[in-house]
Amino acid sequence: MPEKATDKNNKSIYILGIESSCDDTAAAVLKDGKIISNKVANQSIHEQYGGVVPELASRAHQQNIVPVVDTALKEAGISKNDLSAIAFTEGPGLLGSLLVGVSFAKSMSLALGIPLIGVHHMKAHILAHFIRDNEMKLPGFPFLALTISGGHTQIVQVNNHFDFKVLGETLDDAVGEAFDKSAKIMGLPYPGGPLIDKYAAKGNPFAFKFTKPRVDGLNFSFSGLKTAILYFLQKQTKDNPDFIKQNLPDLSASIQYTIVSILMDKLKLAVEQTGIKKVVIAGGVSANSGIRKALQDAQKQLGWEVFIPKFEYTTDNAAMIAIAGYFKYLNGEFADLSISPKARLPLNQD
Repeated sequence: MPEKATDKNNKSIYILGIESSCDDTAAAVLKDGKIISNKVANQSIHEQYGGVVPELASRAHQQNIVPVVDTALKEAGISKNDLSAIAFTEGPGLLGSLLVGVSFAKSMSLALGIPLIGVHHMKAHILAHFIRDNEMKLPGFPFLALTISGGHTQIVQVNNHFDFKVLGETLDDAVGEAFDKSAKIMGLPYPGGPLIDKYAAKGNPFAFKFTKPRVDGLNFSFSGLKTAILYFLQKQTKDNPDFIKQNLPDLSASIQYTIVSILMDKLKLAVEQTGIKKVVIAGGVSANSGIRKALQDAQKQLGWEVFIPKFEYTTDNAAMIAIAGYFKYLNGEFADLSISPKARLPLNQD
């Protein structure tokens, strides 16, 4: 990536990024590849329902987007008139949530007379590794990306900023969903994935053994594992109603160990098949300590070059949208006002 790029008038490039794919309303400002503000408004209302309620999410986005964007601009110390372009999440995601961000971005772009840039949510997670941050090193091309989130699990070969090839993906549940549903089975509140990670730190990963699904190639499946955990706990709690409470750390550690093992088995196979030893992780589940440690171990034992993002760039955020938009801006890839949000958006489209 160029150390610094300017527009045709030799001015700095300011990109406003807007993210609204699920339940976080986020806005960030990027200057010449460096994030100068990054704000997120969370929606705690979903906790009482045990998952994201789409209608409530879209309503909250409508309430949050103006103050979040305003705060991002003020923290960056610029006016909206300084912006070079507006990048937004085109998809995939919840349609109602996406619609709020897309509509706002369109209106602001039209009012300011500046370019509009649609961004693929999962590509942005991967491209977050290119944010100019002294605490992160930039991966060289080509590299393998393990994208792991509540809605996605994929192994992607990344040849450049615009060339992404999916090598394998989940056939059913995403890994984040597997964590959250396992947590729900154990009676933990939403979102349960981080709680499993927390309790796993105090448990024995070999206390309980869960069979890993057999899936050919580089694809994943987690629905069978989730069912196996459910049946196991139903059987144990029938004999001992306090089984989960008495064994929560060991159960969490065993579940996490199994899920991480599934991910690492496929990732090792991808490295073997492609010969690419540069590996990055991206998406909300990349904050999980188990997968981070497994990758660090692989770096030491297998000679991989591993790239792990800062925690603030793992969950949904607008900084990743802004950096993806920046590369599109440099490449002259702009959208027109006919662009619409897409709940489903393959990685090779955006």
